[in-house]
Amino acid sequence: MHRSAKRLASLLACAAVPVMLVAGCSDSDSKDSGASSSSDTAGKANSPSPKVAAAKYKKLPSPCEAFSKDTVKKLLPEVKDESGERGKSNDNSAHGTCAWNSSDAQGVDGTQFRWLDIGYQRYDSEAALGSGEQRAREFYGKQVAGAKTSEGAKKVKTVQTSGTGDEATTVTYDLKKDDNDFKNTTVVARTSNIVVTLNYNGAGLAGGDTPKTDDLLKKAQAAAKEAVAAAAKANS
Repeated sequence: MHRSAKRLASLLACAAVPVMLVAGCSDSDSKDSGASSSSDTAGKANSPSPKVAAAKYKKLPSPCEAFSKDTVKKLLPEVKDESGERGKSNDNSAHGTCAWNSSDAQGVDGTQFRWLDIGYQRYDSEAALGSGEQRAREFYGKQVAGAKTSEGAKKVKTVQTSGTGDEATTVTYDLKKDDNDFKNTTVVARTSNIVVTLNYNGAGLAGGDTPKTDDLLKKAQAAAKEAVAAAAKANS
């Protein structure tokens, strides 16, 4: 067959192929378009990942050393273990907890029970998840919401707490447990990429007077400031 006739037959054959396959019949543009596609793919692969600001704090303090001995004695007059009981953690640089309790027997006036615990949560900056500060801010909001919706909580009140980290909120509420009236105070504070959650509660057992909410509130807020300062000191 003559060369021009062969060329015409080839073009007619391509015209009969569905549109999605027509590219396979091109004899002049395929190399150029393929090179362009490869270049675009390589460009995307080499583009840098979005960057986020580095986390401010890299360490956490030992949670059982968040407070001075004087503070522990003030909040827990007859503390069972001044050193506290440290909780288990898979990563001590990201999470740490400690708890104390006290039973102050006052003879015929009953017993004053107190409980204190502290929790630290630190976040690193990750491109896929956001900055450490942003992640801590989100966790802070969840902790506050959780405190306000504690199971069985009554007379819930929220107090904004100034001078404690970048932001802090105190939640107080009453709780009935084993026929005893407990007064609870939770302070949630954020300092950059670290969130501090402090729980302090008390009850009058065996006929003891129920502690006053304002008394627990003041002590808890002062202790929270100390715990936030401990976080900054650990990174100084």
